[in-house]
Amino acid sequence: MLWYGDGPRIISIFACSILIYIRGRVSIMSSLLDNKIKGVVFNVQKYSVHDGPGIRTVAFLKGCPLHCKWCCNPESQKHKPELAYNPSKCLGLDKCVRCTEVCTDGAIAEGADGKVVLRREFVSNEQAYADACPSGALNMYGEEMTVKKVVDRVEEDAIFYARSGGGMTLSGGEPFAQAEFALALLREARHRRIKTAVETCGAAKWENIEACVPYLNTIMFDVKSLNEEKHKEFTGVSNKLPLENLRKIREMAPSVPIRARTPIIPGFNDTEEDIKAIVEFLESLPGDPVEYEVLEYHRMGQPKYGYIGRDYELVDATLEPALFDKLKLIADAYKERNFK
Repeated sequence: MLWYGDGPRIISIFACSILIYIRGRVSIMSSLLDNKIKGVVFNVQKYSVHDGPGIRTVAFLKGCPLHCKWCCNPESQKHKPELAYNPSKCLGLDKCVRCTEVCTDGAIAEGADGKVVLRREFVSNEQAYADACPSGALNMYGEEMTVKKVVDRVEEDAIFYARSGGGMTLSGGEPFAQAEFALALLREARHRRIKTAVETCGAAKWENIEACVPYLNTIMFDVKSLNEEKHKEFTGVSNKLPLENLRKIREMAPSVPIRARTPIIPGFNDTEEDIKAIVEFLESLPGDPVEYEVLEYHRMGQPKYGYIGRDYELVDATLEPALFDKLKLIADAYKERNFK
């Protein structure tokens, strides 16, 4: 039995129920649309513990506006999939001629050791070469994937995320270079209750970053140098846009966890003045303090330059451990001041 005056309350409850139903339907439709969006991914790496909190699955997206001389993922820089050749895996043309069977453009020659010599300038169908090679000596860096395919693989390890606080990390390349794809991945992960993180250099249009920030639980942001001329010399672009974007992120989301990172590169940013300038910039940002760490220079990605037909420019660069330790002390002092 309804009492007088209950009518408005019942109508209100009914209206709320309708609104919840509509929002649910919109969320489902949005998820269905997001799942169909495609992007180019060059790796999906499971069980990572260095790319955000907890155990994570990292989706590496191709394409980057920077061309850092030390880049450990040179295969990430071009947006399109590209052919790689690892001579150490080649069986030799005396044992296998499958690549020559698809070669209609004169791109395959025989080297003095009997293995394939790839003349890249003549290759017309990269995928055909990769498909023909049984040993993986010829393979493709990057494939077109749907959001659904990526997040399905991420979701396979959901039990590890729940226990460790982990989730999905978008890396690259520069994830925001594939803006629509990155946003759809983050929305779908949120729809499936998977925590998200991104590793970015910040060199992207602000509107692309702005759209993604509400779907991020953690942001890892490379701050390479405050010296604009050196930044241009070693990365190919100015540092103004990344620094401006980091400030805007902090203004928009003052409490989202951000970790700034600086890879210490010999001849680029390996002085106390370089690191102190970065620390001063970070301390000038609004909102909660930004975490900060310096990363030691390494050349683990160097072989991949040869695989894609490029030269590694910093082959003679070395970083003395004592110098790195000195620079790390500056980062440690920043942490002590801001995270007591």
